[in-house]
Amino acid sequence: MSDSIASDAIKTQGSAVLKADCLITVGGMVLNNPATTVCKSNITRALPAADPFSGLATPTAGNPCKNVNGNKTSQTLQPGTYCSGMSLSGNVTLQPGVYVVQGGMKVNANAVVAGSGVTIFMAGSNTVSMNGNAKVTLSAPTSGAYSGVLFYGDRTGTAAQSTFNGTADSLLTGAIYFPRQQVNYLGNFSGNGGCTQVVADTIQWSGSTTIKQDCTSLGMKNIPATQSVQLVE
Repeated sequence: MSDSIASDAIKTQGSAVLKADCLITVGGMVLNNPATTVCKSNITRALPAADPFSGLATPTAGNPCKNVNGNKTSQTLQPGTYCSGMSLSGNVTLQPGVYVVQGGMKVNANAVVAGSGVTIFMAGSNTVSMNGNAKVTLSAPTSGAYSGVLFYGDRTGTAAQSTFNGTADSLLTGAIYFPRQQVNYLGNFSGNGGCTQVVADTIQWSGSTTIKQDCTSLGMKNIPATQSVQLVE
């Protein structure tokens, strides 16, 4: 579902192959390669869909500031506020909880990053950058205020781009929510059983990824597309 009013609100190009139940846009779509859909025809000029995470509370920064030790080849990080951002190298384990990142989050080449029950809040206009040679296995909480939310971009931020890339062994299980940023989803991976959701200002997909619709068993909420009413003869 795209809320954009642009004539190419959904666009496929290059060798892209897109399969979905249905494609819906407020504007139009440009499919340089035909999409495979279940619905009889794709829907344009639809009503916009509401932000499914509009009620999500903004995490509060805490004291004291926590830091990543860049000299360690293996470390375990605790939830809290990382005032200087996070640059992750080597083997890194994130303990369950909410991470408030005040600065960029970078997952460097050949890093192995893992954690379950994790929500990462990118404060301001700070961005995520994952190297394509990193192995990242992260999953969101399955209950609580941030159930099903893995990455959360600040609503007060300005335009920016976050890039999610990784090996085929990587798994990002949960919602990636960046209401003010472009999300570049470039890796040949998704979440556990395909359970990844992406809600962002704009989204660029590249790579071979399958996204599953019903992931409530992993704490994620269903995100319905908008409904429309039409007069037919």
